[in-house]
Amino acid sequence: MPELPEVEMVARHLRKLIAGRTITKAQLLRAKLAPENPPRQFAAWLKGARVEDVTRRGKHILTHLSNKRTWVTHLRMTGRFVHVDADEAPPPHTHAAFWLDNGRKLLFADQRHFGMMLVVKTSELDTVSHLSKLAPEPFDAAFNASYLHEALQRSKQAIKLFLLDQTRVTGLGNIYAAEALHRAKINPQLPANKLSRARAEALHSEIVAVLTEAIEAGSTLETDPREVYGRYGDGAYEDSWRVYEREGLPCLTCGEAIQRLAQGGRSTYFCPRCQR
Repeated sequence: MPELPEVEMVARHLRKLIAGRTITKAQLLRAKLAPENPPRQFAAWLKGARVEDVTRRGKHILTHLSNKRTWVTHLRMTGRFVHVDADEAPPPHTHAAFWLDNGRKLLFADQRHFGMMLVVKTSELDTVSHLSKLAPEPFDAAFNASYLHEALQRSKQAIKLFLLDQTRVTGLGNIYAAEALHRAKINPQLPANKLSRARAEALHSEIVAVLTEAIEAGSTLETDPREVYGRYGDGAYEDSWRVYEREGLPCLTCGEAIQRLAQGGRSTYFCPRCQR
């Protein structure tokens, strides 16, 4: 599943492609993609609307429209947008289509069927269940070391699992949580409430740093204008991974072999010497 840096790059790419464009027609081809919007209503709310901007909240893409509505998308595991000529045949697993006023169309394909869309009033975005419980954005002033330390003190959960909870820290996934913990020299199994104020400050700093570096790496990639999907981190930042998917390889800090353990049904990579 794409994490914050990859979703940020998708939002930026979409902004370049469709900002200022009018959606002349929309079609929901798989009703379960937008379970909270009946297909006809979904299409009607998008038809004739001009795209004002494309932004991101957590791992959600927000397409803001001229009719005071916002089209929300979550890519989940395999969701991707495809930008093609209006008469071009859709790729397999296309679940939605959006015709634009420049003779192009935007398609949403999702092999695993986990993606989600929703159209809501922009004024009600903060009350939408998918967004209302999200923690502050990692780059916002509200997400500071004090916020993180206080949140940590309220949880006995293993710190790695704590970081994956989007109501506590928004945007982190398996990759960047592991990387931030390694950089902050924190064992992923340590209970969250056992982190001192100083270690919480170090973790906060590394979360912001690792996400910033991943976004900067993705921004320099040459991207296919036809394909808009959440894997820009692959190849852009993976060479900088210090622990993720490096089981058995030497730690780049101390030389100890990187280990892997299962947490919450997912793999966690860490250095047993550096991370205590």
